[in-house]
Amino acid sequence: MQEEGLWGDERFAVLDGQWEACRSERFIAVGDAWLTNRTELLVEIGQLNCGFDGASASERIASTPTDLRIITSLWEKHGRHTPELLRGAYAFCVWDRDRETLWLVRDRIGVETLYYTTEESVRYVGARLSDVARGASREVDWIAVRDYLCCAFVPGERTMWRHVREVRPGTILRLPDGEATAYWQVEERVAAGERIPLHSYGARLRATLEQVVKDCLSDRAAVGVYLSGGLDSSCIAALAARLHHEPVHSFSIHFGEECPNELEFSALVARHCQTTHHVIEIKPDAMWDLLPETMAHLDDPIGDPLTVPNLILGRAAKRAVSTILNGEGGDPCFGGPKNQPMLLTQLYRPSFAPGAHSKRDGRSERGEDMQSVSASFDQVAFYLASFQKCATDLPRLLRGEVWERVRTEPSVFADAFNSPGSYLNNLMFVNTRFKGADHILTKVNNLTRAVGLRGHSPLFDDRIVELSLETPPEYKLDGAREKAVLKAAVADLLPAQILARPKSGMMVPVQRWFRERWRRRAAALLLSRRARTRHFLNKDVVRDWLDYRGDVWARYGVKLWLLVSLELWLETHTRD
Repeated sequence: MQEEGLWGDERFAVLDGQWEACRSERFIAVGDAWLTNRTELLVEIGQLNCGFDGASASERIASTPTDLRIITSLWEKHGRHTPELLRGAYAFCVWDRDRETLWLVRDRIGVETLYYTTEESVRYVGARLSDVARGASREVDWIAVRDYLCCAFVPGERTMWRHVREVRPGTILRLPDGEATAYWQVEERVAAGERIPLHSYGARLRATLEQVVKDCLSDRAAVGVYLSGGLDSSCIAALAARLHHEPVHSFSIHFGEECPNELEFSALVARHCQTTHHVIEIKPDAMWDLLPETMAHLDDPIGDPLTVPNLILGRAAKRAVSTILNGEGGDPCFGGPKNQPMLLTQLYRPSFAPGAHSKRDGRSERGEDMQSVSASFDQVAFYLASFQKCATDLPRLLRGEVWERVRTEPSVFADAFNSPGSYLNNLMFVNTRFKGADHILTKVNNLTRAVGLRGHSPLFDDRIVELSLETPPEYKLDGAREKAVLKAAVADLLPAQILARPKSGMMVPVQRWFRERWRRRAAALLLSRRARTRHFLNKDVVRDWLDYRGDVWARYGVKLWLLVSLELWLETHTRD
C-alpha cells in the first residue's frame, strides 16, 4: 500500500515522508533524508556522473538519485550497515520485502525525529508523535511526566504516551522484534600521546564549520540567522555573511524596555557582519495567547519559556527567508557555562556526603576512604537539580499514588556518568545525547517546520559533534575561559567584545509576568476540574506556587510555566 503520506502493509503503517524503491524493488525506503556526503555516496553506488555526458544542467539534476534512492541502493549493497555510511539529518524506514522486516533509522545527533507504537496488530511509525499516537491508546506515561517535571523535556526513548516510543539518535531499530542497535555513539575520542596545540584544533574546527555552514546556505536565496549576541549565534552569523553571496538577515528578540536584554551585542554583530537586522519585541499577552498553538506544534511537551519566542521569531523570519540558521549546540559541544554547576558539585562533592570530613590520611571520620564517599554521591540527583525545575519538589508536587509508582523507577541518566574519560566531556556528552536531541533539536525541528522554514543548527552538525569528541576537555573549558577552542576558531570573525564577554543567556521574565498578568489565567487552567494535570499534580502545591508562598529563590514563575505548558500540551493533543 503506497498512498500520498502513507506507506504500509498488513502489519506496518509508515506515516508521512517520501518513498523510493531500489532497482530490484526488494527494499523500499520511506521518510526524509538530507545527506551532506552525497558525492561520496554516489561514488559508492557507482552513480556519480553516470550517463551525464552531453546532458544539460537541468537534465543532470533530474537524473541524480534522490537521497532516499541513494539509501535503498546502499541497502542493497551493505544491508543494515548502511547507516554507518550516512552523514546529515535523516529519519527513515527501510522495508525488506524478502524477510518482511522493517528497519527504523535515525540520524547520529537527533536532528530528525522518528516514533513508533509498541502495541496493537498494526505498528505505526512516523516523524510526528501526534500522527503516530493515533495508532495507540492515549495513556499517559507517568515516568515521562516525572522526567518532564525534572528537565522541562522528556529525555530518552519514552514519550508522553505510554505505548509510543522514540528511536534514539544513532540507532537502527528492527521491527517487529524491536531489537535496537547503536551504529554511532557520543563518546570520548581524544587521542593519547603527543599534545596537539589549541590553535591546531581551532583550525580544524574552523575548516569544518565553514563547510557545514556552506552546506546550510540556500543557492541564490537569502538566508536568516537567529542572533542573540552571544558567541555561538554570532559566529554562525559571521560565517554565513562571509560565505553567502545573497543577503543575510539576522533576527533578535527582547521582552520590553524594562527587562534586561542583549540588543547592544546583537546590534554590534549585525553591523560588523553587515546583515539586514530585525528586532522583535515579545510581549506578555502574545506569550500567553500563543502558548496553546506552540504546544500543539511540539511532539512532546517542552517547558522552556523560549518555545513561544521561537515560534514568533520563525514567523517574522519567514517573511524574508526560507532557511534559518541558529547557534544551538555551542554549550554541550564546547564547554559553555551551563556545565559549571555540575563541575563545581563534582569538585566539592565529598563535602556533600554524610561523614565526609576528610583527614590527612584521606579517610573520613567514619573510616570510609574518599573513593567510597565519592561513590555514594548521587550524580543523577545533582544533575536533575541543575536544571532548576521541579526535581526536588516531586514528593510533594505529585499526588501520593503517582509518586509511589514512579519514585523507584531508574532515571534515564542512571548510567550516563559512568563512561570512561574526563568528567567534563562526559557531562557535555550527556547534554548532547539528551538535552540536544530531546529538547533543542526537536524544538528547532518542530517550530521551524510549523512556519514553513528549513532550520539548521550548524554547531550540532554531526561533523562538528565528532570534532568535539576528539577535542581535549582543557580546550573546551580552560579554567574560567569558556569555549576556548571555538573562540580560537572564529577569533578573526568577531569583534573583541563578543569574544571577551561572558555568556548571560536569554532570560524570559516569566516570574514577573505570572505575578503581574498571568496568575488568574494560570489558576483557572491548572485548578480547573477539567484540567488534565489534576490526575497527577497536588493542587495544594500548585496553589502555593500561584500565591508565591515560600518562593525564596524566585523560581515559581519558571515552575508554573512548566506546568501550564504541560497542561496545554495535554489539552491540545487529546482533543478528538
